[in-house]
Amino acid sequence: MQAEVKIPSPGESIAVADMARWMVNDGEMVEKDQEIGEIESEKATLPLIAPASGKIHILVEAGHTVPVGTLVATIDTNFQKQIEKENEKKVKANEEKSDATIHNISGSQGSVAVSVAQPGEKPAGREKEQETEKVVITPLARKKMEEHGLEVHDILKGKTRITRDEVDNIIRQKFVSSSNNVQQAERAEKRIKMSALRKKLTERLIAVKNQTAMLTTFNEVDMSALIDLRERYQKQFTEKYGIKIGYMSFFARAVAVALQDFPMVQAMINEDDLVVPNYCDIGIAVQTEKGLMVPVIRNAHLMSIPELEAEIQKFAEKARNYKLSIEEMSGGTFTITNGGVFGSLLSTPLLNPPQSAILGMHSIVKRPVAVNDQVVIRPMMYLALSYDHRVIDGKESVGFLLKIKTLIEHPILLLTDGKNPEEILLGID
Repeated sequence: MQAEVKIPSPGESIAVADMARWMVNDGEMVEKDQEIGEIESEKATLPLIAPASGKIHILVEAGHTVPVGTLVATIDTNFQKQIEKENEKKVKANEEKSDATIHNISGSQGSVAVSVAQPGEKPAGREKEQETEKVVITPLARKKMEEHGLEVHDILKGKTRITRDEVDNIIRQKFVSSSNNVQQAERAEKRIKMSALRKKLTERLIAVKNQTAMLTTFNEVDMSALIDLRERYQKQFTEKYGIKIGYMSFFARAVAVALQDFPMVQAMINEDDLVVPNYCDIGIAVQTEKGLMVPVIRNAHLMSIPELEAEIQKFAEKARNYKLSIEEMSGGTFTITNGGVFGSLLSTPLLNPPQSAILGMHSIVKRPVAVNDQVVIRPMMYLALSYDHRVIDGKESVGFLLKIKTLIEHPILLLTDGKNPEEILLGID
């Protein structure tokens, strides 16, 4: 009986997909529910799962673009019993090996294998040693050989005396050979087929530049309070939740709080209308080997720091393993990207349409800043907010970014939705 492996549908409106790679070889035995390959669409990377156990026959090689529903492999289930027998043999062989090891340990005091030369047999390598012992090497030649890591056999070709000139000649030959190899390597080219995911990303990036009035505003934030908070409570947080505290969860919370005061920052154009959500779905950009993926945290405005941290780490792990679904990357009202993890000091992040704004985080660098008229060294981060000027005015964009700066520099305000705790206590907020 033949089981069929077809290209699954990655989502609505997607008609083709790339056969990205096979995790098994043609003719190999596979087991039911085993991951046997990966496909790439313009939106996501999805695994191919074996529908049955048996011997696989690959019909479409990796690197080809095919329509959804294409038969890419068959599995001969008549070999299923053979797989079971092979597994039984492996288990039995392991058991026998284990028993033999135990018997050897318990039945002897140990043994050492020694290689002994037979009478009249010369020990290996001794003949070469005797030959090189007869060679005369001048002091200058020996010094040069040691400097360049050369041995006698590199230069010896029936000679019984090595001079400096002969050593220099060998050194020149090695240099020329090495230079030729470097030049050839520098002139090499490699052609890599662009995946459907990267093609779509290219189209979207060009569309952003051509179809939006994008501007970027900047600010800087003193990370001292947040760094101190993490260091003081990292151990307790990890013990309670089983995960470490990162910076992204605080910025996600700060965005959710700031959007309450500046709702137009997540407004979107829909024909002649501006759609302003009363919820906050934050996309977190994750860089993978196959490109940028942006999973979305739904209802981030209702989540605490521990809940946000758990969601961020879960999505980051799924993105790195290409396990994100189309639904997990769809929608979103605002996006955060962190170029700082790659060492970026400052950048202008591109919008993620149809969203109207994106926050860019950057590397934390100790810089001299003025605090209470004194120059002090503080861990500073530049923040960038790129926004569509058709939707968001300059005053709103600057005010929104300043609000995030205030919340990060005073993390306790994240607990009170940005309101002064003392004013809340006194009932004058």
